[in-house]
Amino acid sequence: MDANQDTAKTDPTRPEAPRGSVPRTPRAEAASLRGTPAPATAEAAPDPAVAPEPALTDPGRFINRELSWLAFNERVLEEAANPAHPLLERLRFVAISSANLDEFYSVRVAGLAGQERAAIAAISPDGLTPSQQLAAVHERAGRLLTRQQEGWLSLRGQLAEAGILLSDPADLSAADREWLSNWFMERVFPVVTPLAIDPAHPFPFLANLALCLIMKLVREEDGGTMRAILPLPPQIERFIRLPAGPRVEGAREPARFVLLEEVILLNLRRLFPGFILAERGLFRLIRDTDVEFEEEAEDLVRSYESALKRRRRGRAIRLSITSDTPPDLVDLVAEELDAPQGEIFTLEGLLGLSDLTQLILDDRPDLLFKPYTPRFPERILDFGGDCFAAIRAKDIVVHHPYESFDVVVQFLRQAARDPAVVAIKQTLYRTSRDSPIARALIEAADSGKSVTAMVELKARFDEERNIALARELESAGVQVVYGFVDLKTHAKVSLVVRRESGSLRSYAHFGTGNYHPVTARIYTDLSFFTADPGLTRDAARLFNYMTGYARPETMESLAFAPLTLRPTLMGLIEQEIVNAREGRPSGIWLKLNSLVDEGLIDALYRASMAGVKVDCIIRGICCLRPGVAGLSENIRVKSIVGRFLEHSRICVFANGHRLPSRRARVFISSADWMARNMDWRVETMVPVENPTVHAQVLDQIMVVNLKDRDQSWELHPDGSYRRVASLASAAGAQPLSAHEYFMTNPSLSGRGSALHRAPRPRAPARRRPDRVAQD
Repeated sequence: MDANQDTAKTDPTRPEAPRGSVPRTPRAEAASLRGTPAPATAEAAPDPAVAPEPALTDPGRFINRELSWLAFNERVLEEAANPAHPLLERLRFVAISSANLDEFYSVRVAGLAGQERAAIAAISPDGLTPSQQLAAVHERAGRLLTRQQEGWLSLRGQLAEAGILLSDPADLSAADREWLSNWFMERVFPVVTPLAIDPAHPFPFLANLALCLIMKLVREEDGGTMRAILPLPPQIERFIRLPAGPRVEGAREPARFVLLEEVILLNLRRLFPGFILAERGLFRLIRDTDVEFEEEAEDLVRSYESALKRRRRGRAIRLSITSDTPPDLVDLVAEELDAPQGEIFTLEGLLGLSDLTQLILDDRPDLLFKPYTPRFPERILDFGGDCFAAIRAKDIVVHHPYESFDVVVQFLRQAARDPAVVAIKQTLYRTSRDSPIARALIEAADSGKSVTAMVELKARFDEERNIALARELESAGVQVVYGFVDLKTHAKVSLVVRRESGSLRSYAHFGTGNYHPVTARIYTDLSFFTADPGLTRDAARLFNYMTGYARPETMESLAFAPLTLRPTLMGLIEQEIVNAREGRPSGIWLKLNSLVDEGLIDALYRASMAGVKVDCIIRGICCLRPGVAGLSENIRVKSIVGRFLEHSRICVFANGHRLPSRRARVFISSADWMARNMDWRVETMVPVENPTVHAQVLDQIMVVNLKDRDQSWELHPDGSYRRVASLASAAGAQPLSAHEYFMTNPSLSGRGSALHRAPRPRAPARRRPDRVAQD
């Protein structure tokens, strides 16, 4: 049977997308559904005897989104002080926190600053104007910047003790200076561009993230002064490693580094002969990186390329400058860059801490996490590496990074080389350079298969790469579709159609993470493979919607944004409220990156007030305020921050049974609970119904994450976070790290025949008696 035919009946418990004509744009279509309640059922009918719920109108029920993000980045920075991590990994957390804050300013703060300049008085859900939010952000970000410098200063001393030194120029030997002089002339002098500043040489344009020396120079000949600026070339490493000294037997040779700006200052006379340095300072610039493009452009790709060029000239958003910079040079830079006083940060320490990743040395494995090799799912190996045979036998979920992303690549490579495969459809949001996914699609097109790639141009900071990828795919004969003008395609879906036994069978992959083999080694995500006819038909309908605006008349199992995801979630929450009121077991477990959407948060508040227990694992932004009497006392929120970045999205609803239960409704999703994911993106939410996969996602992944203590932070009603580990140790609880657990315990659905040969790993929680694990 053709996978595109709509022959199956819909699930009567799932809200159906309203039928009708296709509107001009998907955004208008989505707007018509926004806020639509789930279809009423007899079971969900309101009870007139139940007292009406209090109105949810107090803006104080929400935590500010921007401040919640800063709280997340504070938790990232806290890992730099975690003695359980190796030293260079702690340094990595400082660099990550710094890079995160740079992006936050270039995107989120830039948006608030734009609203303030335009005198837009929009009030945030928590009741703040853009100006009030900017003031709060700058104050908290200033404290965070100070803490980053304190973290770096502490680690610098520990690194020196471990044999990794950042040398001051005064500590350099004559041999070191001679080597650096030669290195400067070979590597820096041909690239660096000294720029005088005078009426004939106006202040130059500086790119986003530019790191620059600003100087006042005195002419030796007549004592005249000149101001100059010297941007540090981003093509040259910031930390220059000095050659090893004489070998001392039995001692480890220290790794010594010098900052690029110090090397330039040591050789300044070669750049400004005849001048003496009188004053100098260092500053770093962050610009607005928002991309605006012409939505009605005839050629979306060309429009986006032009927008990306404009990005590089965005407005100055944050100016960081060293505290030893003389006031007259500070004033010069601030005036020329048109930087408001509130956006200038004077720092004592090292600017551009994101560059610290250059000090993370491969030749010091003793200071890094022990290498971890992801497992390849044994179930695939049981079928001789035949992905289709393994999936045909039973659904599989692969848990990244603990299980290898290679299985996703192998699935598509096998499809490309299999003469029985007739068509491949693939979404691409973010992927790597020289992507093996793209290589497989090109190979499939070369072999004459019908290949369609849905490439999202609006994946922030990957736009240029995606444009280049799209052109490469097109040149190979792949049918490339650029998606909607006003929606981002964030869903992660592959569909392979294969001839089998005289008919067509489809295989689908649904992911919570991107098709990116690099991030798949550090992000926790789920890859779900299935040959279920209903789900594969839904995947085909979703691709038709994305490529041709062909709004599905029905969906059998899949919920998708922007049409049915929000009403489906609202209906599932409402059912838990009804169950609680009628005395049946109820409960909601959520694992998300961000929880921001006001309507969904209010629905969770209503569930809490009805007695539904809600447990949330929210890695990043959480605007829900838990533990408030009369509002959210039944809601608990925690965040896990550690070696791997939590990225999978899982939603669990008790469905009238105590959690964890084999009768619970379990879903994996590409979407966070944010308005942009519900209304302005194409996203998927996939039901998990195979018993073994259901047990793995619920009993193993969710239970262990909920039980984690080592890397967990608990959100309190005042918006603050506290480490669970410290609270647990005070109570005498045993430590548990979800990351360590998954690295040492194989998954259920991927174990194959090994599941019958060895005892099943037990999650650290009591298994409910109604849970029956089935293969």
